Amino acid sequence: MTTGLNEAIVRGISERKHEPSWMLDFRLHCLDVYNGLPLPSWGPDLSGLNIDNIQSYVEASSAMVDDWEQVPGEIRETFEALGIPEAERSGLAGVGAQFNSELVYHNVKAAVADKGVVYLGLEEALQGEYAEMVREHFMKLVPPEDHKFAALHGAVWSGGSFVYVPKNTTVEFPLQSYFRFNAPGAGQFEHTLIIVDEGADLHFIEGCSAPKYNVANLHAGCVEIYVRKNAHVNYATVENWSKNMYNLNTKRAIVAEGGKMEWVTGSFGSHVSMLYPMAILEGDGATMEYSGVSFASADQMLDTGVKVVHSAPDTKSFINAKSLVKDGGENTFRSLVKVSTKAQNAKSFTDCQSLMLDDRSKTDTIPNFEINCASADIAHEANVGKISEAALNYLQSRGISEHEARGMVVRGFASSVSKELPVEYAVEMNNLLKLEMENM
Repeated sequence: MTTGLNEAIVRGISERKHEPSWMLDFRLHCLDVYNGLPLPSWGPDLSGLNIDNIQSYVEASSAMVDDWEQVPGEIRETFEALGIPEAERSGLAGVGAQFNSELVYHNVKAAVADKGVVYLGLEEALQGEYAEMVREHFMKLVPPEDHKFAALHGAVWSGGSFVYVPKNTTVEFPLQSYFRFNAPGAGQFEHTLIIVDEGADLHFIEGCSAPKYNVANLHAGCVEIYVRKNAHVNYATVENWSKNMYNLNTKRAIVAEGGKMEWVTGSFGSHVSMLYPMAILEGDGATMEYSGVSFASADQMLDTGVKVVHSAPDTKSFINAKSLVKDGGENTFRSLVKVSTKAQNAKSFTDCQSLMLDDRSKTDTIPNFEINCASADIAHEANVGKISEAALNYLQSRGISEHEARGMVVRGFASSVSKELPVEYAVEMNNLLKLEMENM
């Protein structure tokens, strides 16, 4: 596949995947929208990203399989080093593994499938008995007109997962998707579509990583989550992209009456990130909780945050954001809390804390509130600080080296987020924090 973006490339992707005609029409519409939209005029500098130099699609070296031993050796070794098969055996209900543009492995445990839980590659779902459900929901929460990279995603998306959890069904163990990017100068555009029906419960984990290349890479995936009445979804992500990556992902959920959406995010790596998970609380008593930590070091601009729209009475949102900066890194937290005239007695609380590890770095908090209901109760707290010398002195007095003491303080600072993750991912996040601190 050649680099750049044009109609021939879009048609070529659709033809390779033998898609229904409506999807090709949608891709071409997205291409038109993309060509008509400007780059964002705010946020990090995107001048180093040239779509003409990005490969939109990387051909799969093999077909997707549900037997791990049938995955090609080189790819299998990469995922085994990341712990994917081990994690599956030890307590995941299902796993999807994507390598570059395509899924290479997808499997769900029989005990979960027997409950009626559907966990498929999205392209597989597009062709089978769930095709109409995919068509009804695909890019309805994130329309291509939303922003330029949503339109780009719609034009060239490839891979990703489809999840449907039936009414009153609890998935006892998490489902996991892992995205590995091993192609220099390419883009990854997976799409995750999750529908959790009334009274159901799902924990979904997403992991991302890539080696470093000397050219820009682009990740512009999309996540759409439908949380039905009294349902619950916990969506946890640990992103460890290489520092040549432009991570321009879009994640959005819509939550019905009594439903609850939890976002848990750890953002590490990437040269530039623009990532703002969003929940639309459209039903009475719907709730969103967000816990996130980001760590920016040299040559990194991480622009992250969260958005929530209160559109119904008695809705609630809780935002807990942590950011760390060192070695001249830049970290910006943006939040939007929007309360409509219909959202009587809505409540929202935002707590944003930043820890600066040197005097060369930069951190900003940019909250935005649009309150159109007098009975809403909205609060925001933010603070920026340095590592306490008193805490360091105390730890050192107990025989702990200064370097390890700093690491302990940093891990403690992020602990409110890591404790929301499954054990394996909490360990991974703490290891990433440790690696960042070792470079000081």
